[in-house]
Amino acid sequence: MRDPAAIERLRTALEKAQYTVDGCLEAMGATAYAALGRNESVAASRAVAEDDSPVATLTKLFVLQEDVDRAAAEAALPLSEALGGGLLAEDRTDGTVRALVDIRPYGESDVDWWLVSDLGAGLVTGRNAPMRPDYVLGVGGASTTLAQLTVRSEVSRALDVGTGCGVQALHLARHSRQVTATDLNLRALDFARLTAALSLGPTESERIELRGGSLFEPVASEQFDLIVSNPPFVISPESAAGEGRFTYRDAGLPGDELCRRFLEQAPAHLAEDGYCHVLANWLHVSGQDWRERLAPWIRGTGCDAWVVQRELQDPAEYAELWLRDSGDHNSPRYVERYQAYLDYFAANRIDGVAFGWIILRNTGTEQPTVRLEELTRQIEQPLGAYVPDWFARHTFLAESDDEQLLGTTLNVAPGVLLEQTAEADRQRARDGHSGGWSPTGTRLRQTAGLRATGEIDPVGIAVVGAADGARPLGALLDSISEQFGIEPAVLRSGGLDAVRALIEEGFLTVA
Repeated sequence: MRDPAAIERLRTALEKAQYTVDGCLEAMGATAYAALGRNESVAASRAVAEDDSPVATLTKLFVLQEDVDRAAAEAALPLSEALGGGLLAEDRTDGTVRALVDIRPYGESDVDWWLVSDLGAGLVTGRNAPMRPDYVLGVGGASTTLAQLTVRSEVSRALDVGTGCGVQALHLARHSRQVTATDLNLRALDFARLTAALSLGPTESERIELRGGSLFEPVASEQFDLIVSNPPFVISPESAAGEGRFTYRDAGLPGDELCRRFLEQAPAHLAEDGYCHVLANWLHVSGQDWRERLAPWIRGTGCDAWVVQRELQDPAEYAELWLRDSGDHNSPRYVERYQAYLDYFAANRIDGVAFGWIILRNTGTEQPTVRLEELTRQIEQPLGAYVPDWFARHTFLAESDDEQLLGTTLNVAPGVLLEQTAEADRQRARDGHSGGWSPTGTRLRQTAGLRATGEIDPVGIAVVGAADGARPLGALLDSISEQFGIEPAVLRSGGLDAVRALIEEGFLTVA
């Protein structure tokens, strides 16, 4: 469908039918809606089976991949245009219509969008036709992760590398004057174009420029204030052989070579003070720490960098994940393809595959800050609002010597709690101690952002408790030294590393 007037009529029909995230949630209920998020459609289909409302009809068509009566479809949307535009197909023998694409409600708290993609391949009880090589994926867990991770400050130019159906481009359009979205799959650009027009309308969608090509080829020597990418990072035996099965996930490159190439090319396109967010898989190779493998790639960017490993899967788990993603779990070639994954991993001494994020910031410094860490605990989403502060405090620490740090005033970060634990101690009770409890630990805990925790000693407790943004750190340490009977010079010398760690982890902030 390319006619702007027809797209606008479809948009109006979707709005009128309340075919939105909230509308679908209300129609099918929280339990069925949550099951649908796990690609289980039985509960959702059951919930709307007897419902003939427009929102239920559209849910059956586009989300559940069910055939619906022609009259019901005509009551829910401009049917002739949807048929002519390749969105639906009609079966004249039984008077039903079925969806040829997935049109899925999506959005943020204050806006309703619609993502147009190919029909989901992994939906239980769905139509599940074989996936074509140029299959266009809808929204998934990785898409959501990237959207939540991205810094949302106002920028002039933003770039979405590997846009797919256009998820990230929609988010970027909310805070970027101009968005460029690229994809090697030209069919994906057609879907992204319809996604943008349907979600933003004819005028606003023009701010998203679509270009075909691999990685940064379509933008040549151009630079951007913000770059985001959910690239085809999947590590597979087919990609290793240069024969990726699906463009949306297989780069046709061996191992995690795509990650290396992306990092090699991205800095040239990142404007000063610009951010780049990319999701990736990287290998855990037997006998080598993953940080050692990635560190040269990261340092080669010349940018400040934060690399976070969020998840690690063993070869079997990884194979199962991507075979299910492509619907191969229902294929007669499942065992053969499973074996191919395991053979490839064994031949290359691969112990596991990690998933995580890489954030670059082009500060132009000669000694960029680089941190590679594993972070598997639950964090607060969206995290993008906390990213600038992470880079700011690490830059502050890198640029501040001990004397500068001693002259800095500090505050306790919002949402920091002090927690003390103890265990019952009968001997203490017999000795007359109140309550009969023996302390076992004291720790700080963040209730927001990265939700870090860390053990802390009594002197550290005093430092954090006294950090009120009024006194320089040096004066604060001198005061605490008197309380504990420690020489001021000793506490100043020995306590600065601990204070740096508290700032680094976000427990203390620069006033």
